Amino acid sequence: MFGGPVDLSFKNISKLTDAWTEEPRSSLRPVKRNSENKYLCCSLRLSNNNITDLLDLERTVCHFLVEPARLAWLDLSFNKLTHIDQIICRLNELRVLYLHGNSIHILSEVDRLGELQHLHSITLHGNPIEINKAYRNRVICALPRLKSMDFSAVTSQERVLAKMRNRSRTRSEDNRQ
Repeated sequence: MFGGPVDLSFKNISKLTDAWTEEPRSSLRPVKRNSENKYLCCSLRLSNNNITDLLDLERTVCHFLVEPARLAWLDLSFNKLTHIDQIICRLNELRVLYLHGNSIHILSEVDRLGELQHLHSITLHGNPIEINKAYRNRVICALPRLKSMDFSAVTSQERVLAKMRNRSRTRSEDNRQ
């Protein structure tokens, strides 16, 4: 299960169902297939396409992978995504998620990814949310198990600061109500 990823990058895919007819790019680490022509791996690369939504993400993962529930690495970077879809939270074993270079503009949508108990690495740079002053702290607070964010290690000091800022923000919101 540890070959290279199923690589569907640079395929000009607009809808995830379009990927179903594509042949994955070959890589240095070839991916083995089973008798049903599904791939024996736990990573999927859909970067550098024109994907605007993730409506058929689960079906796409099932289409390509022998064990879709074991998807651990998903690359959706450099697409045209504007939201962090709740469907990503159904990928319970996800450990690495690349969303950089999209058009995600609502920082609070990162919070929903907190459901992913194994997520330890995320990229979100190159999205409009990055200009928010609280960007890094908010993400680290929402995803307390992160080890890496935007290809940079998350330090223990950042974790402490993110928790402190979150507590003070929560208190100020409580006082307003």
